[in-house]
Amino acid sequence: MHTLRLRDREFEPGDFAVMAVVNRTPDSFYDQGRTYGFEAALAAVDAAVRAGADIVDIGGVKAGPGDTVDAAEEIRRVADLVAAVRAAHPSLVISVDTYRAEVADVVARAGADLLNDTWGGPDPGLAEVAAEHGIGLVCAHAGGVTPRTRPHRIAYDDVVADVIAHTTALAERAVRAGVRPEAILIDPAHDFGKNTRHSLEVGRRLDEMVATGWPVLVAVSNKDFVGETLGGLPVEERHAGTLATLAVSAWQGARVFRVHDAAAAVTALAAVRRLRADAPTL
Repeated sequence: MHTLRLRDREFEPGDFAVMAVVNRTPDSFYDQGRTYGFEAALAAVDAAVRAGADIVDIGGVKAGPGDTVDAAEEIRRVADLVAAVRAAHPSLVISVDTYRAEVADVVARAGADLLNDTWGGPDPGLAEVAAEHGIGLVCAHAGGVTPRTRPHRIAYDDVVADVIAHTTALAERAVRAGVRPEAILIDPAHDFGKNTRHSLEVGRRLDEMVATGWPVLVAVSNKDFVGETLGGLPVEERHAGTLATLAVSAWQGARVFRVHDAAAAVTALAAVRRLRADAPTL
């Protein structure tokens, strides 16, 4: 398994890294715009750092369907925030959730360390941007769907095999483009181009992704499949299910965990680490 190196941080196999979500969007499914304002977003980053987050993932476009956000507006929302976070937290690993190379180039110049392409590579230029700036890249699986859409009745012969084939192909392409192998992660992208049954299958067989050797990121926090699995719970009642899913993912070898509640994730992952056979003795 690879050691993951981002900025000045090294995450060895067996280490867990918490990635806190901070969205500068007025229509986030989770907080409905609570961190859309610049000062609110910056305060949320500060709080995440205090809570123990290793990485902060800044986004400027809602994942699901909604108002059109062009590249210029996305840059307006995220670039100045990235620069301000870099000034306030020089050693923090900053990730930006974007699928556009144009945006990626701007945020890389502002101080981003990682490009989180949750839509599975619709813009091949993203890898070239990561290589040019010497930063990391998340290679995800979204079933080839158009960003910000929800496909109807999507089907796979074997969703896990499809996820592994796609994400590892993106990772290998990124290496060929010049991205450092130790700065690449793969992400099954639960709920992206998947229904609840697909997301659960990915969760049960996450160890197969881990076995590829690429560090695995999971982004399950408060997602629809968690709510649907527990009988249709609304977003505000998915916290316990999120922590359970994080723990199962960590046990199978996932390395990075994208979450809305960094403090709770830090605590849950510390418990998993103690329970694992390779944890240090007390």
